[in-house]
Amino acid sequence: MNNYLKLGIWVGIVGAVFAYFWWKGYLLRISNYVVETREELKKCTWPSREELKGSTVVVMVTLALLAAFTVGIDFIVRELLHAILKIAS
Repeated sequence: MNNYLKLGIWVGIVGAVFAYFWWKGYLLRISNYVVETREELKKCTWPSREELKGSTVVVMVTLALLAAFTVGIDFIVRELLHAILKIAS
């Protein structure tokens, strides 16, 4: 098949989908959603660079503690299962 024919088919498909969405009003809904979202984001207060650094440190420390806890519990459960299986055999 010719490359131009393939391109023409894809342009037709995309155009048909676009026309369907336009006809059903989906494009208007999407544009309204984007406009309203931008308005709401303008109302938000964004953290300063220092607040962002502090929050990042808190998240990293929390993740490290959670990871250590998970590894510790995994080790304990594994050792308990080894001991139980050793006794059972």
